[in-house]
Amino acid sequence: MPTARPITYYGTPVLHRRCADVTVFDQALSDLIDDMFASMYEAQGVGLAANQIGVDAQIFVYDCPDADGVNQVGHIVNPVLQTASALAGTDDGDEGCLSVPGPRASVSRAALATATGQDKHGRPITVSGTGYFARCLQHETDHLNGTLYVDLLPEKQRDDLLREAGLKD
Repeated sequence: MPTARPITYYGTPVLHRRCADVTVFDQALSDLIDDMFASMYEAQGVGLAANQIGVDAQIFVYDCPDADGVNQVGHIVNPVLQTASALAGTDDGDEGCLSVPGPRASVSRAALATATGQDKHGRPITVSGTGYFARCLQHETDHLNGTLYVDLLPEKQRDDLLREAGLKD
């Protein structure tokens, strides 16, 4: 039975460094992915990286609408991101984060993104997204590389958002 785990917040060390590559594809990995979905749904998110529940591993899950409003649901292990802003343009939409609860801010992202990696069995997969799903793929891959959306903002705006979220004095 999947277990929703607590969300880690900005300032927790595992969120601020690159996560470890996954090298073992077993039942424990499958169980972790199930727990990640349970955690994401309980927190009412559309994506969740493993380090957001304190796990140092290159994995994220998602249940997020694309530009056509179709929900994309899945997971990716050891993702490598490619973006195509030159072809598809950029999207300056609002972004939020379960690890910085509450505030949102405009962040420029590529309107088209593709992540290659593996599924929970170690098989190669490729996931492409447009619209909000492209933003999700970029946001979650950033998490696994130690970057949160607030890190992409000017320092004063980041500090203000962290104060609003109750994560900075």
